[in-house]
Amino acid sequence: MKKLYIGFLFASGLFSASAQNYEFQEVINVECLPVISQDITGTCWSFSTSSFLESEIIRLTGRQIDLSEMFQARTTYLAKAENYVMRQGKANFSEGALAHDVLNSVSEYGLIPNRFYDGLGEGQTKHNHVEMVSVLEAMLKTYVENPAKKLSPNWKQAINAVLDIYLGSMPTKFEFEGKNYTPKSFAEFTKIKPENYITLTSFTHKSYYKSFILNIPDNFSNGSMYNLPLDEFIANIDNALANGYSLSLDCDVSEATFSGKYGVAFIPEKEEDIKTGLAEIITEKNITPEFRQQEFENLSTTDDHLMHIVGKVKDQKGNVYYKVKNSWGSDDKKVANGGYVYMSVAYIKLKAISVLVHKDGLDKKTKKELKL
Repeated sequence: MKKLYIGFLFASGLFSASAQNYEFQEVINVECLPVISQDITGTCWSFSTSSFLESEIIRLTGRQIDLSEMFQARTTYLAKAENYVMRQGKANFSEGALAHDVLNSVSEYGLIPNRFYDGLGEGQTKHNHVEMVSVLEAMLKTYVENPAKKLSPNWKQAINAVLDIYLGSMPTKFEFEGKNYTPKSFAEFTKIKPENYITLTSFTHKSYYKSFILNIPDNFSNGSMYNLPLDEFIANIDNALANGYSLSLDCDVSEATFSGKYGVAFIPEKEEDIKTGLAEIITEKNITPEFRQQEFENLSTTDDHLMHIVGKVKDQKGNVYYKVKNSWGSDDKKVANGGYVYMSVAYIKLKAISVLVHKDGLDKKTKKELKL
């Protein structure tokens, strides 16, 4: 097994004399493409789920294909705009979305390799959606507050024109490895079938083994999730990874105990270990379903960020962590572990809102209970 160290922490002053600094060994590693950055955008949902689909394509076909994150973002912006307008402004329009929105986009529009649609303007090397989103928000506000109370039939064309200006016109056909494809035929080529993917979650306010719509701001499309007991939720993550399936993760990263800089995420038993745990192995809190629910309902746990679970590591004491591919780049001056975050089991139990996975990655008991 590969040993992984967080070596630069020795200089941080976080270690005590008796500390056991983290020393990680790789346990499971599902193949994925390199870590990249979402730059100045709120499209983590597209970066994480596109990365997840890239791993699925490797699993299904053996091919490494760098997918366009911006193709899915571009098509989903239009869906969010339509939802906002038709609900007359009484809906969420933001940069955020969820993993199932990428699958919805694949179903309707298909997939494109990144080299045919990178969403960058001439001379641009980094994504920046600040101006584009401000323009879109102003336009949508104008549409819903129109004093004439009659919406122009041209509004969708106007939104599409803005998206074309900032992200580029969407290709209708392209050549890949000597063959011509449309985005939809390319999706078929990759063997990605959106109907094969499901979202799992765990909350006590809804019946187990049933699907429900979780009321969180980024669930603008009212995607449903299967509700599992907490231990079974974790067991299915483990089962998927053990059988070569990765997962797209929606998670709270607002905690001081989540750190891209140090590459770890944990839930300490003692409050005084919040800083200590960034560098040292500490005792973690026992997470119950009741505590998870409490933290969700008091808004301590919110859906902040989507990432990609690609494996497991363990420390020298045998504690297990999930290897999570982030989209904040891989510059070792800014992030540890090459852009991966090692999340403890306690952190996932408390802070994971949901995971999206291929239904064949479920354990047999759960698959039977869900009638899949």
